[in-house]
Amino acid sequence: MATRRDDVRDLAAALATVSGSLERGRRRSRGATTLSTLQAVAARGPVRPTDIASEVGLHHSSITRQIQTLQQLGLVQVGPDPDDGRASAISLTERGASEMERLLEHGVDRFVAFVADWDVEDVRRLAELLWRFEESKARVGPPRESFVEETT
Repeated sequence: MATRRDDVRDLAAALATVSGSLERGRRRSRGATTLSTLQAVAARGPVRPTDIASEVGLHHSSITRQIQTLQQLGLVQVGPDPDDGRASAISLTERGASEMERLLEHGVDRFVAFVADWDVEDVRRLAELLWRFEESKARVGPPRESFVEETT
């Protein structure tokens, strides 16, 4: 059976609503930038500050301040980039890895509360469908045209 455009429109609206509310919650959360930065370092570390800034969506100067704060807290360490001695690379300390785990568990606890009254099969099915959706998105690739037409 072919997918109906109205159904896809409803799907897009639901995803935009969920994504927006998660993003607003992330921005209101104390430590959201810390978590994003720690996640970027954990996933890719040792990693250059410019790569973290790109992944997290912050200006390079903001990431530099964030890294300095995290270094003062003992969560990251700064060393030479193994590929380019002129650059620096950021990696998690043992304390940073522990804090990362604590923050992730806190996030899982929130999601457990979100679906507390759901049937376990519904939770599994939603996860399966979201992963499938992400794979489909990756196959399609980025948009080829602008979302807003430019007038010149």
